[in-house]
Amino acid sequence: MAVAQRSAQAPPAVRGAGWNKLAEKIVSHAFLIAASAIFMVPFFWMVSGSLKTGADLNAFPVVWFPDTLTLENYIAGLQVFPFLRYLFNTLVICAFSMVGAALSSSFVAYGLARIEWRWRTPLFVVLLSTMMIPFYVTMVPLFTMFRTLGWTDTYLPLIVPHFFGVPFYIFLLRQFFLSIPKEMSESARMDGANELVIYWRIILPLAKPALAAVALFQFLNSWNDLLGPLIYLSDADSYTLSLGLTFFRSEYSSQFGPLMAASTVVVIPVIVVFFFAQRTFIQGITLTGVKG
Repeated sequence: MAVAQRSAQAPPAVRGAGWNKLAEKIVSHAFLIAASAIFMVPFFWMVSGSLKTGADLNAFPVVWFPDTLTLENYIAGLQVFPFLRYLFNTLVICAFSMVGAALSSSFVAYGLARIEWRWRTPLFVVLLSTMMIPFYVTMVPLFTMFRTLGWTDTYLPLIVPHFFGVPFYIFLLRQFFLSIPKEMSESARMDGANELVIYWRIILPLAKPALAAVALFQFLNSWNDLLGPLIYLSDADSYTLSLGLTFFRSEYSSQFGPLMAASTVVVIPVIVVFFFAQRTFIQGITLTGVKG
């Protein structure tokens, strides 16, 4: 009763501002829901197609909600290639590349953000400029180098480069490190801590959200990577899931039903990982500083 009386006694300007904010929230949420629905259409088509019969899948006009649901596509799709073997191969590449990218990129970012030295800004500019070079430009030289080292048909070309830093992750972590008060590092130096101790015991624990964002980015990149395994892996037993999906395509036709079923199974781990890590991931992105 008292709340209603206070709201009724509020000035018209205050009530108008409150209604404006409410209207803005309704419009923004409606737009986001509509955009999400548009982006969900391909995913819904893939899931529904994995449960359709061949007749419903090839029907015209398109059948969005089939009357008959079947799991034959999943049974056939998981028999085309050794799913568990390719899942293990993919997880190995994802795990090692995540660790390498997070550790090396954070180490370089610490030197560019927390240590004063003469050439750190020019080097950072050169580092950012490398992000504009397409992978296709360096693809042939890299393959030649890895072939000379004898690394082809192994996972090393897909893992080792991430232990030397990734420019985008370095940029992301550098901006986060710049937002951490320098007084914390100075206090640790006064207590006798060196740069490695400060990096490992002070900066990294504070940067867990940013590191989680880097790890998730790298997991998605490695999980969805098709071109890298296609270039360096020739033994079918070493293939990843992304390469396994190419088995459904032939020269004159494609098995769309089993392909959609296998693609749905491949997408599920990504959705689960993002679902459990979304809060930390969003926190790592939003808390990233903008200081230069």
